[in-house]
Amino acid sequence: MLKHYRIRDFDFKLVIFVTALTIIGILAIGSAEESLQGRQISGFLTGLFLMMVISLFDYSVLLNLYWVMYIANLVLLSMVIAMGEGRGVAQRWLILFGIQFQPSEIAKIILILFFAQFIMKHKEKLNTFSRILLCCFLFAIPVTLVYLQPDLSTSIVVVMIFCVIMFIGGLSWKIIAGVLAVAVPAAVIFLLIVIQPDQDLINDYQRKRIMAFINQEEYSMTEGFQQENSVMAIGSGQLYGKGYKNNLISSVKNANYIAEQETDFIFAVIGEEFGFIGACSVIILIFLISTECLLIARRAKDLAGTIIAAGVGCMIGLQAFVNIGVATFLLPNTGLPLPFVSHGLTSLVSSFIGIGFVLNVGLQRIRK
Repeated sequence: MLKHYRIRDFDFKLVIFVTALTIIGILAIGSAEESLQGRQISGFLTGLFLMMVISLFDYSVLLNLYWVMYIANLVLLSMVIAMGEGRGVAQRWLILFGIQFQPSEIAKIILILFFAQFIMKHKEKLNTFSRILLCCFLFAIPVTLVYLQPDLSTSIVVVMIFCVIMFIGGLSWKIIAGVLAVAVPAAVIFLLIVIQPDQDLINDYQRKRIMAFINQEEYSMTEGFQQENSVMAIGSGQLYGKGYKNNLISSVKNANYIAEQETDFIFAVIGEEFGFIGACSVIILIFLISTECLLIARRAKDLAGTIIAAGVGCMIGLQAFVNIGVATFLLPNTGLPLPFVSHGLTSLVSSFIGIGFVLNVGLQRIRK
């Protein structure tokens, strides 16, 4: 499984980018909830170690276990529904051997790895009806298990990742156009249905979040309260911010006006304390990480490597876009963490594992 690699093929830039972004997250979490900073540091060190180890293992050999990964993923997601730990209305966590983790975060990486190998094995027939139907069926099972937790936001991100994977895998433009012609009207119809007060497609709290985005004035003191305070915090930071761990009375963070400061709205903490410069630094680092992954994907030795690198890069970029979009009130409120920044050890370690696979793809790239 281990191979001899050239040190100059190792993408140190990518390691520097994810390390810098994680350090920013550790600092922000220390301000939002100091008691969690030590756990985030331990998650960073664990993730960094796993990233380096995985980067040295031949991904082609590991992908031979793709069916084992897929089945294990289904088992974990099923266990969440059967015996998972809940917080509020959500039941998304699992405790095994004394360790609590969120299987839906791991599922993102496993699905990328599974479909990388599956699509490569069936690439000649990918555009046939039978193969497309099979791919959709194999994808529908895990995404349904995630949705039933309930976790609509993660389900949407996983769907977007799947679409990217199928496109990278070589899905025909004609098929993509046909799918869009059906999907766009279907999405509009779905939205029109779920905003009705008597609908039962999504939970009531999810409907209220959508309504708060559509009608901000009416829901400004209820479901839209957190996002409005988040925007206020980011704007109040101005260019340089109010300062790290400041004790200003005017601080939105210090007044506890934002719930989940260390997770869903960590970007608001960064915007308030580090200002426009700090917020832009996070966005730039996310962009650089995603771009570097895509560049590695272009030089991958095979289709599986291309899908892995592009899939991980898009996963990080899409999830960051949604998280920051929520914090700035550009999107309805969801419960997605900001990759490498938000508190959440499963999300952090899973992201590092994904980068580890990307680094190995880079080590085996086609040399020009």
